[in-house]
Amino acid sequence: MDANFQVGSWLVKPGLNTVSQNGTTVHLEPKVMAVLVCLADHAGEPVAKEKLLQTIWPDTFVTDGVLIRSISELRRVFEDEAKDSRFIQTIPKRGYRLVAPFAPVSGADAGPISTATVAGSGSATHMPRWIRIAAVAAGTALLIGGFVAWMRTGASGWLSSTNGQAVIHSLAVLPLQNLSGDPSQEYFADAMTEELITELSRISALDVISRTSVMQYKESKKSLPEIARELHADAVVEGSIVRSGNRVRITAQLIHAAKDTNVWAQTYDRDLRDVLTLQSAVANAIASEIQVKVTPEEQAKLKSIRPVNPKALDAYVEARFHLDKAIRMDYYYGKQQALEVELDKAASYLDKAIHEDPNYIPAYVAYFETVDGSNNAHLDRLPKANDALMKALQMDETNVEVHLAMAGLLMQYEYNWPGAEKEYRRALELGPKAAEAHAQYANYLDDIGRTTEAAKERNLAQALDPSHDYFADAGVHRMGNTVDEDRKALDEKAPDDPYALAVMGKEYAIAGRFRESVEIWERSLALYGWKDFVNVLRRTDQKRDAKLALAAWMRAAEEYDKRHGNMPVVAMAFTYSSLGNKDRAFAWLDKAVEQRSWMIIYLKVDPVWDPLRSDPRFGALLRRVGLPL
Repeated sequence: MDANFQVGSWLVKPGLNTVSQNGTTVHLEPKVMAVLVCLADHAGEPVAKEKLLQTIWPDTFVTDGVLIRSISELRRVFEDEAKDSRFIQTIPKRGYRLVAPFAPVSGADAGPISTATVAGSGSATHMPRWIRIAAVAAGTALLIGGFVAWMRTGASGWLSSTNGQAVIHSLAVLPLQNLSGDPSQEYFADAMTEELITELSRISALDVISRTSVMQYKESKKSLPEIARELHADAVVEGSIVRSGNRVRITAQLIHAAKDTNVWAQTYDRDLRDVLTLQSAVANAIASEIQVKVTPEEQAKLKSIRPVNPKALDAYVEARFHLDKAIRMDYYYGKQQALEVELDKAASYLDKAIHEDPNYIPAYVAYFETVDGSNNAHLDRLPKANDALMKALQMDETNVEVHLAMAGLLMQYEYNWPGAEKEYRRALELGPKAAEAHAQYANYLDDIGRTTEAAKERNLAQALDPSHDYFADAGVHRMGNTVDEDRKALDEKAPDDPYALAVMGKEYAIAGRFRESVEIWERSLALYGWKDFVNVLRRTDQKRDAKLALAAWMRAAEEYDKRHGNMPVVAMAFTYSSLGNKDRAFAWLDKAVEQRSWMIIYLKVDPVWDPLRSDPRFGALLRRVGLPL
């Protein structure tokens, strides 16, 4: 533990994780020190990346980026340059080599040896193997046994304002990599990512980038600094998860984005039932490392996570798999029955999760998602979803997600607008920095006509999570844009997204540009698999009457609905309104109200309904769903 050595003019003390020169001492992270020890053990010789990774991170999967950041930190400390290295040389496609003069030092308190003395000592001397082993063992002990103490007294100063480094205020948790070798565990990895984001979001002094924004970087090839810049994050948490039976290993590391420097890293091995407690521990560790203020109430909340039944967690993950599968079937031709099967399976697994663990809140919240369908809301499950959310509120009234789900249920399915606002306001009290909560409340305010307040909330959401466009509608429409600007954005960002194309087709119809509307609807319907409707549009459009083509499509769709009864009401009502066919538009709107279609909540603000607003039936429809005139 006290076997020191000299690198250039620096005295290295592995047992203390320090390097000293001219009276200045710098503390290294244990893993960074271990990298230096391993290189010194082979001083003057190339050391392969694989050997370094296996030696420093045994039995743990880490990417080359971890090693690169460790080398970068050593170069920073030694004021070394990668292109003209005096200390650590990069061997392209192979590894690294310690090229600085090296010599062992006797005695724990030995002082610095001059560069001249070291240089004259002849060829580099290999460090005895036992020193390397002792240094790695010391690093492991610090990470596991003295983890919290090390964070508070060692590396935590690295980001303190006293040494000129910027304090971290915003953080992005990238999707955890699934290293289990089992594709079905992707949903488990995603669930753990979401849980870690939720835990960190409890800390009011920290801006945590939303799950919506970070999930787009799943399997991204972009560099961490590039991702951090796009997410407007000061730091990034990345990691991996391996599950084997009822054992879980999570490796997490915190990277300071500006310097692409590893600040903290840790590996946790736990029993599956303790996995949520583990997420809380990671959140606590990161909060300590970046020195954000955690209130006593937040600290108590972070520590209050109870164990979860592994069978309940498995059932919940399986339910999420089927819910996501159902979402991917929305509006696709011939997928309605399969969609309903997936929702039924999801509900069954949620039942199982609650049976295994009656206090597992995520399972209760997810019931809300089993109600929604692309064509018809599954209203038979609505009472159960409502009861589930009420139960979740009884168990944890401070859960932001529960309040948001309850607000959505009250607004869309019960048309209880005052009740929904109460839930949104409570969610914002509990999560004032939750961008998604502000965005959802902004949508609610828009829906009831309080547009000035809505703009304020949406601006707050945008400021909290700049990487996500909260002004966008389905990834296409941005408030204030012209239809041509939206078309350009569509062609650049989502040219093959059938839903985004449908929104664009609707926009063109609202603008009276039926030729472009037909063109876009043909693309959307083709991607969704409605080939017969595409043929109707093309055949009729050959007569050079695009408006007539849309009307012919509507007639064909109504015939299909008479036979099968599952035609999406959204496209029907929208298109009939744009065509000026009020009777058919109101007929489909009545059906939409009965089915609790999501489009009803936009009656007051969506310009697609402008041709209907002067009709007395429209005022009656607003009153029917509880919206102000």
